[in-house]
Amino acid sequence: MTFDLSGKVALVTGGSRGLGLEMVRAFAAAGADVVITSRKLDACEAAAESVRALGRRALPVAAHVGHWDDLGRLTDAAYDEFGKVDILVNNAGMSPLAPSSAETSEELFDKVIGVNFKGPFRLASLIGQRMADGDGGSIINVSSSGALMPQPRFGPYAGAKAALNALTNVFALEYGPKVRVNTISAGPFLTDVSKAWAPEKRESARSALGRPGRPEEIVGTALYLADDASSYTTGALIRVDGGLY
Repeated sequence: MTFDLSGKVALVTGGSRGLGLEMVRAFAAAGADVVITSRKLDACEAAAESVRALGRRALPVAAHVGHWDDLGRLTDAAYDEFGKVDILVNNAGMSPLAPSSAETSEELFDKVIGVNFKGPFRLASLIGQRMADGDGGSIINVSSSGALMPQPRFGPYAGAKAALNALTNVFALEYGPKVRVNTISAGPFLTDVSKAWAPEKRESARSALGRPGRPEEIVGTALYLADDASSYTTGALIRVDGGLY
């Protein structure tokens, strides 16, 4: 099966690198125009050029997903440029390692919750309502195996991603039947973050496939959920983790 996103507009947070950039390029290759957002405008502009090279339109927007007001501005920019958003991917995230739960600062806690949960909640609320009032759409929340297999020193991150999983069900019910909302539960991938991993962790994983994922291996699931091929899939959590869980 091939996927056709011609005439659609996708907005991807954290879209300037890693899994987000892979999804941006895949959506453009399938025919979509793309709104690319991350904190750094120059990185968004570089990603936009790769989209334009595929013959699609791209709008780079600098925004911090943990900042409530930035998301209203981002939404307005997308609708001012394209008049709609058909696909929203809440991909931006952060997973800093804390010294311990007792030593986790309030600043770190709030930052992790803001990026991984508050931001997706606000953006999906703004765009999901517009989708429901219009022609519908697809929202994809990118979660983590950390929500299903929580570990010490990652408490706020695991909690935020578990909350994001729950939020998928909330919005699937609230904005259905015209809007589908699903979760990709991602395992370890060899993105920029993996450069800080120990060599053995980059080469193997305690999973059925025995290795971390390559960034391009997120694309098939993202395209499926963005496309009408998944027209009867909503409120679902799809694990893309090599059989880790």
